[in-house]
Amino acid sequence: MQREQSRTLITVAKASVGALLASAALVQYLRIQDEARHVRLGVLKTIKGRRIHLVDRGSGPCIVLLHGNGATVEDYISSGLVDILARSYRVILFDRPGFGLSGSRKEDWSPELEAEVVEGILDDLGLEKPVVVAHSWGTLVALNLVRRHADRLSGLVLMSGYYFPTLRADTAMQLPSSLPILGGLLRNTIMPLFARLAAESAIAKVFSPRPVPAAFTRSYDVGMATRPSQLKSVADDTVAMPSAAARLSDSYGEIKLPVTIIAGVDDEIVSTQYQSEKLAGEIKGAQLLRMSGVGHMVHHADPGLVAKSVDELVARAKNKLAAVG
Repeated sequence: MQREQSRTLITVAKASVGALLASAALVQYLRIQDEARHVRLGVLKTIKGRRIHLVDRGSGPCIVLLHGNGATVEDYISSGLVDILARSYRVILFDRPGFGLSGSRKEDWSPELEAEVVEGILDDLGLEKPVVVAHSWGTLVALNLVRRHADRLSGLVLMSGYYFPTLRADTAMQLPSSLPILGGLLRNTIMPLFARLAAESAIAKVFSPRPVPAAFTRSYDVGMATRPSQLKSVADDTVAMPSAAARLSDSYGEIKLPVTIIAGVDDEIVSTQYQSEKLAGEIKGAQLLRMSGVGHMVHHADPGLVAKSVDELVARAKNKLAAVG
């Protein structure tokens, strides 16, 4: 009996190892194929020792766009927001480190480190006093920019952000994927395959209660988004969110820049009531725009409304500067 059990265990172990090796080979094959066919929309620049995929459109006062967790520059472009803003402004957007065609991360990542990268981009391009428009996880980077060097910015438009620490199921679920050894095993074998299968439902939840726009579906590259390196970035960002928000939340009352906060009333990813509405009460003079019947992807729901909010914030920043002068 014991011999039979041992043989069974050995057979199961061999089959498991074989399955992991096969899935690892498939994951690497798919990664190579996906990266080879992916179309680059901007230029590759080395900034602060990091490869950054950067898109530069239009001319005029500068707007810097920061995308959220799991997204790339294609998100903002497919929404139509970039085209609208580029009629009046110089629009700078880039794949955040670890996403899209920007280089992967070689160290523990944080919004503070990413704010340093953004400052490097401002220096490299000679950008002065931009308005920063940030979505979701990118709002933590924008707020760290203000904390570090508010004098370098004209104002903020914050969309669907996470600003105050809370208990989150996705943080616990992503924790194993962010671990050094176990995470590496998961990300390079079964996880990318499961992520591909779950992509459609995950995207639907982000856009709920509205349908996923056809333009987003055409531009969103599931293969690139489910590579092992990008899955690590997603996991790391998700796990880091509560502690990053905790480090920032005591400083919101000190913000003096013009700030516009935009949120979907039906957001299933972050609570508009406990995040955006609460932030509006912390920042003196902040304007809050609540979009009814809209979820997390407010810039896709009404890019014209977001662009109008940018116009109004730019005007507020000019008026404030004139009053100080």
